[in-house]
Amino acid sequence: MEGLKVSDAKLVVYVHPSKATKVSQAILRELSSLLFKFSEILDGVVLAYDVSTLSEVAKILPGVHPYFGVRLQAKLLLFHPKADMLLEGKVVKLGQQSIHVIVLGFSSAIIIEEDIREEFKYKVKRGEEVFDSASHKRHKIKVGTTLRFLVKSFDEEILHISGSLVPAHTGSVRWLDKNREDWLHADRSSKKRKKSAEREQMWEHNKPIIDASTLSMNTDQSNKKSKKRRRNEDS
Repeated sequence: MEGLKVSDAKLVVYVHPSKATKVSQAILRELSSLLFKFSEILDGVVLAYDVSTLSEVAKILPGVHPYFGVRLQAKLLLFHPKADMLLEGKVVKLGQQSIHVIVLGFSSAIIIEEDIREEFKYKVKRGEEVFDSASHKRHKIKVGTTLRFLVKSFDEEILHISGSLVPAHTGSVRWLDKNREDWLHADRSSKKRKKSAEREQMWEHNKPIIDASTLSMNTDQSNKKSKKRRRNEDS
């Protein structure tokens, strides 16, 4: 799955003097406060950390309450989905107009009706809501399905993802992994159709515009030349 990265970071943790005898616990508490929140400085949501080295020298900071700063190096697991990345999550709810997914157990995602490709048809079977593929009988999406989808946008404040199932390489992970050749062929066909449509649009945009008055004038001039040529031949 895309959107995950490991980053080596050099940090400074500020500890209150009352915690001087329990510095390690204070540091871990501060690092834990970063979890599952988006950090602009770190450019991602912190999912996990591993403190590898600690400085034995602490710098006391001036102030009414003189905190001291402890320098440390940590390895951070960050999550930052961006547009056109592929993510995977578990379907927790679906209806005729949307599919709701949980990614990594904490980030919610939604795929609305207009972003679900046409081959998927909404049905209710024995009281269970499901999206069935009209092209591939065994390709189904229902509650509990592990879904692979494309990121359209990511709200960093509420950690909410807007996704898409339009590309052929999205859908049930289980089906996609078992039928790689089928969706690769469909994906190539889709790209060819897209390129063909783009070429047609480019031709429509760039084709020469013929002015009726100019055409008429050119035609008149051509007729005059033809008449003059015939008179010369007759004489």
